[in-house]
Amino acid sequence: MSSEFGKSLKVQIFGESHGKAIGCVIDGIPAGEEIDLDALCAFMDRRRPGGSRLGTARNEADRPVFLSGVHEGVTDGFPICAIIENSDTRSGDYAGFLRTPRPSHADYTALLRYGKSVGMRGSGHFSGRLTAPLCIAGGIAKELLNRRGIYVGAHLKSVGNTNDVSFPLYPTRELFESIAAKPLAVIDDGAAEGMRAEIENARADGDSIGGSIECAIIGLPGGLGSPMFDGVENRLAAVVFGVPAVKGVEFGAGFNAARMRGSEHNDPYLIADGRIAAEKNDAGGIVGGITNGMPVVFRAAIKPTPSIAKAQKTVDLEAMTGAEIEIKGRHDPCVALRAVPVIEAAAAAAILDLLLEEKKWN
Repeated sequence: MSSEFGKSLKVQIFGESHGKAIGCVIDGIPAGEEIDLDALCAFMDRRRPGGSRLGTARNEADRPVFLSGVHEGVTDGFPICAIIENSDTRSGDYAGFLRTPRPSHADYTALLRYGKSVGMRGSGHFSGRLTAPLCIAGGIAKELLNRRGIYVGAHLKSVGNTNDVSFPLYPTRELFESIAAKPLAVIDDGAAEGMRAEIENARADGDSIGGSIECAIIGLPGGLGSPMFDGVENRLAAVVFGVPAVKGVEFGAGFNAARMRGSEHNDPYLIADGRIAAEKNDAGGIVGGITNGMPVVFRAAIKPTPSIAKAQKTVDLEAMTGAEIEIKGRHDPCVALRAVPVIEAAAAAAILDLLLEEKKWN
């Protein structure tokens, strides 16, 4: 199915933004794993709407309800089904968009693919709201990885033209935790002020602004992955691109590598504390699709929220004429802010799937 990923850990996302509930089915979590519900809810609070004045005014509690697979806080080995009930919906704000589709939304492509009966209230199954159940799966994956010394963290690398510093060569769990505790997920607190100004200026103009997120995974063993079409980059990118608004993914030096010489881009090997390491990490911890023991580092580009208050050109599909729309409702002026834990969730689920598949799990 299109809304499912994974091989040994299969995750299916279901529901619509303005339906009764959204949720996920997670198959492949081993039995006997304790789920810390408080930790999971704290992780999900980083993504939920209504938690920041810089975000949407929609306010949802986003508390998962487990229907199966977890008994008295412990996984029982069977598929986990969890839902999140929708409560703060205003479907009237979305009336008419199948006739006058919103630019850069899925209104028109959904109509082409599914026909006039497609449910697009609140953008339906295409909505960023569907990242909440992804955070259930990813939050559980993070708990399991943490117990085995593998940690996933991310920060806002940029908003508009304001940039945060990059992760150091060896990020730490403590750094990840300190970033997650901040109102804006940055390393350099000075960058947060510039980002706030970019977002407030865009909102004041009735507009939105894009950003980027840098994610790192530490504690991974070397030798994980496969060459060509099933490498670690492939598996991570496949899940990350499932996050609405992601328009690009790069690993290590990424597109900057195209401007380098080999002598500049190559990561020299060395021996540090009795193990093989690299002097720098332009490879992003992956060579030939396989982890080399360095931190895995990638960045995701997040487009500006397409729902803006400015008048936009579109077409009237019934009259077959040009038209103009002004989008009402409650929308994030910068969706990248709430996407930071979502990228962590996507990465954690993809890595747990790889570890389970390659039986590098105990």
